[in-house]
Amino acid sequence: MRTKNCQLLLLSAAVALLCSAAVFVSAGNPIRNFDWTVTYGEIQPLGVKQRGILINGKFPGPTIQAVTNDNLIINVHNHLDEPFLISWSGIQNRKNSYVDGVYGTTCPIPPGQNYTYKLQAKDQIGTFYYFPSLAFHKAAGGFGAINVLSRPMIPVPFAPPADDINFLVGDWYRTDHKALRAKLDRGHKIGFPHGVLINGHGPHSPPTFTFQSGKTYRLRVTNVGLQNSLNFRIQGHNLKLVEVEGTHTVQTVYSSLDVHVGQSLSVLVTADQPAKDYRIVVSTRFAKKVLTSTATLHYQNSDGPASGDIPNSPKKISWSIKQALSIRTNSTASAARPNPQGSYHYGQVNITRTIILQSAAAQVDRKQRYGINGVSFVHPDTPLKLADHFNIPGVFEVGSIPYAPPAQPRKLHLNASVMETDYRTFVEIVFQNREKIVQTYHINGHSFWVAGMDLGVWKP
Repeated sequence: MRTKNCQLLLLSAAVALLCSAAVFVSAGNPIRNFDWTVTYGEIQPLGVKQRGILINGKFPGPTIQAVTNDNLIINVHNHLDEPFLISWSGIQNRKNSYVDGVYGTTCPIPPGQNYTYKLQAKDQIGTFYYFPSLAFHKAAGGFGAINVLSRPMIPVPFAPPADDINFLVGDWYRTDHKALRAKLDRGHKIGFPHGVLINGHGPHSPPTFTFQSGKTYRLRVTNVGLQNSLNFRIQGHNLKLVEVEGTHTVQTVYSSLDVHVGQSLSVLVTADQPAKDYRIVVSTRFAKKVLTSTATLHYQNSDGPASGDIPNSPKKISWSIKQALSIRTNSTASAARPNPQGSYHYGQVNITRTIILQSAAAQVDRKQRYGINGVSFVHPDTPLKLADHFNIPGVFEVGSIPYAPPAQPRKLHLNASVMETDYRTFVEIVFQNREKIVQTYHINGHSFWVAGMDLGVWKP
C-alpha cells in the first residue's frame, strides 16, 4: 500500500482481505501452471469422520515444486459454500502485492468462481507453504508445501540429498471449522487441540518413510497448525539444520527442534544407525498437556520394528529461546542476490521509528477477539488497498492503532487498524507477548531480520 510519500502497514490480530489487479510475469523465466479445485470432502485424520477442505481431492493439498525465479500461475476454482482465500507464505511477488493472499490486499474467491494467482519466486530458495487465510478454513485443511530449489548454476552449501521429503505438522481439532468459528463468536476460546498430525495422519495411522543405509535426506518441516508450537525429533538420529524460511543457515546439529506455527525449516538426516525402524516424533510445546504423534523411519534393509522409549521433548521455555538464538545465517552461501536498497550492516542502519506491538485477548460485544495495542482489526466495506489507491475518505484513519501499547491499558476495541511509515525507511518492530500462549506474527510482503529476543519486557 504505497502512496507518493508513505507506505501503510496493516496490523491485524485477525487475518487480513485482498483485491485483484493485473499481474505481469517476468519474461525469460520458466512458467509453471497449476489448476486447482477446492472442495469439501470427508477426512479422518484422528479416526473420526469430519469435513475437510481438499485441493484436487488431496489433504494436505498438492506440493508446489519450483526453482528460483520461476513464475507460478495457479488457477483456483472455489467449490466451497463461502469465499476462499489462499496466502502464499514466504513467496514475495515483488511486482504486485494484490495476490499476496491476506485479508486487506486480495479479494477472496466467491463460491462457484475462480481466480488466477500469478506469483514469482524471485531470487528465492527454500521451504515455504500455502494456507487458507479466512473463516478458520485452515482448521479444515487447504494447505500444502512449497519447495523452491536453487538454479543449477548456483552452489548449495551441502551435497545433493538422496531425497527431499516434506513434513507438514500441526495441531488438529476434530471439531468442524465452522463450529470453532462459532465458538469464538459466542465468547469462548477454541481450547486445546485433540491431536497432532503428520502429513494429514494422526496417531491412529502413522505414515512410514523409507531410508537407505548410509544416505542423507533433506527433511522440510513446516508447522501448519493453528496455535501450538511443536517439537520435531527422530529416535537415535541427529538433525543438521541447513535452512530456515528460505535462508541457508550455519549448519548446526540438534537432537530436536522447536517449530512454531507458520515456521518452515530444513534439516539433513543421515541414515547412519543400525538397520531397523525408528520413530519420528512430533509433540506439542508450552502446554501442561502434551499431545504426540509419531511416524516411522524405516531402513530399507530393516531387521526389526522400532523399539525403546519415545525420546522426550525439552521442558523449559528457556531451552527454546536458547535454541532460537543459536540459529545463524550462512552469509557465504549461494551467490549475491539483487537488493534494491543495497547492503547494510545492522549496527549502521538508521532506524527512523521503533514500533512496539503487544498482543491482547478479550471479549468484544461478547465475542472472543484478539488484538494488538488495544485494537482488534475489522475490515471496512471498501477494501483498504482500493481506499488508499483512490484516496477514498472515511474508510480508514492513519494512526487508528498506536505505535506502542497505551500507557494506561484500555478496553480492546474494533477498528480498521492502519499504521503509517515513510517509504524506504528502516523500522524497528518489537513484538511483545504478555499473554499465556505463544503468539505468531505473519509480516506479509516484507523482509525482516531478527535483531534480538529474550524473556521479559523489552527496553531500549
